[in-house]
Amino acid sequence: STAEELQVANYGVGGQYEPHFDFARKDEPDAFKELGTGNRIATWLFYMSDVLAGGATVFPEVGASVWPKKGTAVFWYNLFASGEGDYSTRHAACPVLVGNKWVSNKWLHERGQEFRRPCTLSELE
Repeated sequence: STAEELQVANYGVGGQYEPHFDFARKDEPDAFKELGTGNRIATWLFYMSDVLAGGATVFPEVGASVWPKKGTAVFWYNLFASGEGDYSTRHAACPVLVGNKWVSNKWLHERGQEFRRPCTLSELE
């Protein structure tokens, strides 16, 4: 299977990340071209620290919030099984109000996953 190297990030007080998608949209077809592994099919986000206040990961389109707790993780598919981007996965990191937030991400790519996740003929499955 194919995945990007583990990325570790630290957010101090006021640290945040604006709303975004982890997958390349149709208007940016060359976003991951240099990797040769296709689009980001899924994301693992690991919480490596507790945060005293703030720092939630929010998914506005589905009304979900995940609060950082050391040793936990959140996983989501960025693409439907058809390969189309799932726009409900837009997410952001809310500002850290007290303390530090340590996270690590692992992005899984399309190439190498072909026989692990069945494809579909429907665009939105």
